[in-house]
Amino acid sequence: QVQVVESGGGLVQAGGSLRLSCTVSGLQFDDYAMGWFRQAPGKEREGVSCLNWSGAYQYYSASVEGRFTISRDNAKNTLALQMNSLNAEDTAMYYCAPAKCTRSSMTTLVDYWGQGTQVTVSS
Repeated sequence: QVQVVESGGGLVQAGGSLRLSCTVSGLQFDDYAMGWFRQAPGKEREGVSCLNWSGAYQYYSASVEGRFTISRDNAKNTLALQMNSLNAEDTAMYYCAPAKCTRSSMTTLVDYWGQGTQVTVSS
């Protein structure tokens, strides 16, 4: 059974930083590209960033490129997202999950999600 546990969210002022983490169990972690997705109230879930199994290439949505950095540790089955220069538009529930990831796009790969971690940015 696949389990995904996200952490690291919180309330931060605009311009601040947060680091999200995700631990995955129940699958061969380094067989999968992994991604971060987010869903704001009243909006559809969107892909934020992903990277391939080795971390050799990444994708960032236009709204976060240059501010967010994704990384992974295959030895620990963890995925991280360093978020800098946060703004109110980044407020959302953030999820990590296996992804279909290229240098120019990302989509969901599977349909299971963890509980997410809430990021709230006050302006």
